[in-house]
Amino acid sequence: MGPLPGENGRGAATLAGGVHHRALRAAIVDDEELARAYLRELLRGHPEIEIAAECANGFEAVKAISEMQPEIVFLDIQMPKLDGFEVLELIERRESAGPAVVFVTGYDQHATRAFDAHAVDYLLKPFGADRFERALERAKARLGEAPLPAGLAREARGPEDRPRRIVVRDGTRIHLIPLEKLDYAEAQDDYVALHSGGKSYLKQQPIGDLEEALDREHFVRIHRSAIVNLERVARVEPYGKESRIAILEDGTRLPVSRSGYARLLAAMGDSAGKRSETR
Repeated sequence: MGPLPGENGRGAATLAGGVHHRALRAAIVDDEELARAYLRELLRGHPEIEIAAECANGFEAVKAISEMQPEIVFLDIQMPKLDGFEVLELIERRESAGPAVVFVTGYDQHATRAFDAHAVDYLLKPFGADRFERALERAKARLGEAPLPAGLAREARGPEDRPRRIVVRDGTRIHLIPLEKLDYAEAQDDYVALHSGGKSYLKQQPIGDLEEALDREHFVRIHRSAIVNLERVARVEPYGKESRIAILEDGTRLPVSRSGYARLLAAMGDSAGKRSETR
C-alpha cells in the first residue's frame, strides 16, 4: 500500500484549546497487515501524528519515504524483497538527518545492528501500548532539541548480525549483490567499486565502512584501496622489491601492501599463504 491521506488533515493537527500545530508525518512499514493495523490503532490516540504512508515491502517503503519524507518511520526488519536495513541504506539516511526510525520486529538478534543504524528504539513483537509510548517519545526526542534518552547501547557486531548482501542504487534501479558473489572491491574517492561476476557497481560508501560490515573470515583488506574475497585468490606473487600482488581466479591483479599481506596470511593460515606465494 502506498501513501495515505493523514487522518488529521495533511500537515496540521488540532490540540487542546484549538491550537493548530504542524503534524509529524509517520510511515508504517511491515509486510503483515495485522502488524500495520496494530500500529495504526496505537497512533490513533496521537492527533499530532499523521500517517503519511503504509508499505507492505521494502521497495514500496523506499519509494514512499523518498516521496513523502516522513519524520518518523516504524520499520519492520524481515520483509520480502528488501529488509529494513536495506531500506534505510537506499534512502541515504544519515545519523544527523532523515527520519527517526523505530524498528518493529519479532526477532531480537538484530538489535545491535539496529542501533548501529542510529535507530531511536527497537520494539520486539509482541509489545504493549506502554512500550510503544516510550518508543514514540524517543522518536520525538530525536526530532527535537531534547537529548535522546539513555539506554541504546552499541556493541561489537556479531557474525549473525552482518548483512548477507550489498544493495546498490543506480538511478531508479536497485542491484542486490549477495556477499558470496562479491569478488573484490576497490576504493574510488568517496565511492567503492564492487566487482561481481564480471560486472562492476559503483556505490557511494567509504571503503573503510564496507570493510567494517564484511566478515573478516571471508574478506580481507589487502591494500588501502582494495578488499578481496579470500575464495577468489588464486595466488600471491612478489612484485618489485618489497611489494606483492594478488592474482584472482579470473586473472585480476590487485596490489597487496605489507600490512595487507600480513592480514592475508592470518586469514588464510600461514602455511596456506606461504604455499600460495610463488618465488
